[in-house]
Amino acid sequence: MSKGQNSGGLMSSAGLVRYFDAEDRNAIRVNPKTIFAAGALFGIGVLVLNSLAF
Repeated sequence: MSKGQNSGGLMSSAGLVRYFDAEDRNAIRVNPKTIFAAGALFGIGVLVLNSLAF
């Protein structure tokens, strides 16, 4: 690659990082404990259904 060419690597992604890092008032906010509890309940449900199948 010659010196005159610009690959645009880091500079082109800077706008996307700024866009996705911004706080949005309309975004859905979920507490991390809620995600953990939902995963635990889902896992327990799979175990219960698996034990009933045999």
